[in-house]
Amino acid sequence: MIRFLCLLLVLALPVAAQDMPRATVVAVAGEGDAEEVELTLTLDRAVPWRVFVEADPWRLVLDTSEVDWSTLPAGGLDGIGQTLAGRISPGWSRLLLALDGPMVVTAASMASGSPATITVTLEEGTPRTGPLVPLAWQAAPAPIDVTPRPRQDGSRPLVVALDPGHGGIDSGAERGGVTEADLMLRFAGELAAVLRRDGHQVVFTRDGDEFVGLRGRTTVARAWSADLLISLHADAVEGGGAEGATVYTLADSDGDALSAELAERQARDDLLLGVELPEQGDEIARVLIDLAQAETAARSEALADALVEGLGEAGVRLHKRPRLGARFTVLKAPDIPSVLLELGFMSDPTDLANLMSPDWRGRMATAVARSVEAWAEIDARAVTRLRQ
Repeated sequence: MIRFLCLLLVLALPVAAQDMPRATVVAVAGEGDAEEVELTLTLDRAVPWRVFVEADPWRLVLDTSEVDWSTLPAGGLDGIGQTLAGRISPGWSRLLLALDGPMVVTAASMASGSPATITVTLEEGTPRTGPLVPLAWQAAPAPIDVTPRPRQDGSRPLVVALDPGHGGIDSGAERGGVTEADLMLRFAGELAAVLRRDGHQVVFTRDGDEFVGLRGRTTVARAWSADLLISLHADAVEGGGAEGATVYTLADSDGDALSAELAERQARDDLLLGVELPEQGDEIARVLIDLAQAETAARSEALADALVEGLGEAGVRLHKRPRLGARFTVLKAPDIPSVLLELGFMSDPTDLANLMSPDWRGRMATAVARSVEAWAEIDARAVTRLRQ
């Protein structure tokens, strides 16, 4: 028996200041078994698109020019499983539908017009799978450059890379309609303002509501010759129990169960979105990277220690274990001191209230900037000792 899944989307005409269709879910219906599925999407206009199936986990991927999928049910669609949708980069969006097992796209077409209808038919079977073919709007990250980079010695302003976590299709944690992605982008802007007043240059791994893969974030930092990278997050933990600011550095193993959960969640999301990249395979490059990381790790540890000390002195609420190590992919740049700063946890009411408070964020931004200044002085003195 065939299972029909009809998702009707009516898109309002864009207003003058906004050139993006606004999608509204009108109806969702499904019946039958998992041997064959037919999916119908109705949009107000024809759009560039592609559709395919990916494995581990099995999911249907629909890429289109930008569509606002925010009205899709958060828990998924009846009969189809989990849904993940949103902006993946400026001008483009992605819709992911979880599948119960391997299926093959046997037919896919668009009936153009206004409205336009995309129809996709899947049947039980094992498709040919592999890494997602890079789209025109998904530039492949450049190979890791292991050429020695000049260390900051205090004679010039720092180049600080700020990495607001999540973005676009990946909204991160959410509480009461507020998303981690939006909060971290807002805080990154506030922190940047303080750093720039101190005379430093600031670059962002993303400066809008767009998705950037974890490895792509370090690529951005490297392209701007960043002296350090701070990845900004405010996760949520089911069941509560986590509160206060935490600073992470890269480690071979996760410091505790919470660290493992957060690192695994970020890696899983990157894989689900089809942007996971293989590790560097060249053996000579591996050796050079290991040598670079040996020096960078100590500098990252010093940066993390300075942040914990600075936040504590500013009276910022800290986690019971404010300094931890974990296997966060975003911290794997071999040549850039990198830390991940959990400003707090959106699952904790007090932390959430702080994150929503402009006054608290201002105090946090000042404390982080002062901590960066303190680290820069320590780091510059180390350079002087090495030269002597």
